[in-house]
Amino acid sequence: MSYSSSSTTPISTAMFGIAILGAGLFAREAHLPAVAALEDRSVLRAIYSRSHKSASALAEAAQTELKLDAPPKVYSDDSAATLDTLLARTDIAAVIIALPITVQPSIIIRCLQAGKHVLSEKPVAPDVKSGVDLISRYQKDFKHKGLIWRVAENFEAEPGYRKAAEAIKEGKIGDVRFFRLTAVGYVDKDGKWYKTPWRTVPDYQGGFLLDGGVHSVALLRTLLPDSIKQVTSYASLSRPHLPPQDTITALLSCTPIVNPPSGAGDKKTHGVFELSFAAPSPSRSKVGNTTIVTGNKGWLQLSNEKVGETTVVRTTIHKVTQEPQKEGDVLREEEEVIDSIQKGVEAELSSFLDALEGNDDGLGDPAAALLDVAVIQGALTSEGVAIDLEKLVQEG
Repeated sequence: MSYSSSSTTPISTAMFGIAILGAGLFAREAHLPAVAALEDRSVLRAIYSRSHKSASALAEAAQTELKLDAPPKVYSDDSAATLDTLLARTDIAAVIIALPITVQPSIIIRCLQAGKHVLSEKPVAPDVKSGVDLISRYQKDFKHKGLIWRVAENFEAEPGYRKAAEAIKEGKIGDVRFFRLTAVGYVDKDGKWYKTPWRTVPDYQGGFLLDGGVHSVALLRTLLPDSIKQVTSYASLSRPHLPPQDTITALLSCTPIVNPPSGAGDKKTHGVFELSFAAPSPSRSKVGNTTIVTGNKGWLQLSNEKVGETTVVRTTIHKVTQEPQKEGDVLREEEEVIDSIQKGVEAELSSFLDALEGNDDGLGDPAAALLDVAVIQGALTSEGVAIDLEKLVQEG
């Protein structure tokens, strides 16, 4: 059962209309295919962008991708049919927002004020304070009306990552003790992602480190049994076209700064977080990138692999099955490989639609997404001093 945009009155899933706000690369290459894959659950009725030209281009792509008789209606800031016109439509119950990072918070509020459910792209906000304010406003003014707001974080929703998290939860590697996540990317000045104007000259902290880095933090948040409580880091700029910073090297710990346990064995898991978009060449970005979680009974590694023409998330689990009890005994371990087709954006949209139908699996919680921003913000400002993430969120 789903709900109308103005009340909690049930409406037919067949009547469930959505709009995409934003006509950039990700809307075209990720959100459209996701809507197409779930075409039996929603109807794309409208496209909005700041320019009529870009909105029209995405609408034409949508007609082809979704095999529509006509393109969705186009709305833009430079035409008579504006965003307010779109939001006034009663046949649109929800919106997918894929707009520049600093623009999104105000658009989220406008959509909620218009009675629309919202799925907004990560990050939840440009910084912790604005995220805290946005979440507070939602909880105060809109949540009690039955309006649903979720953050589109495809790493959190990625089925392969969730299977890895389930394996950890089931104890396949024992108690988690430490981890490492390394993500080094190459950003070409002529690359399509760099040429997005709001990324070329970012008006938000961290540049690509915020925009892309929250994905990596969300992955750790999904895998680890405890939330990250503190970060000690150094941030720097290696490539001048990627300001204000392009590299983070951090130590993360799930042990709180305030009143930590006294015994070394009682401390929570900790690990190394290496994030950079400053690879000097594509070859550097193809080696060393990995996510490894180590427990006291084994370890688990994640990788993206090609199987034929399909990209899969591969989880490789090494489980100790026999430990030496006396001299001469042999340690034995077994390996388990789990491949899952990569489809995080489709999964996050499916979860959002489930929530509208009353089946909330907890994915896309704005408060959880705020912690991702807090880790990146802490890493950008630490300069070797431990940052208390719980305090950062509490104080905004």
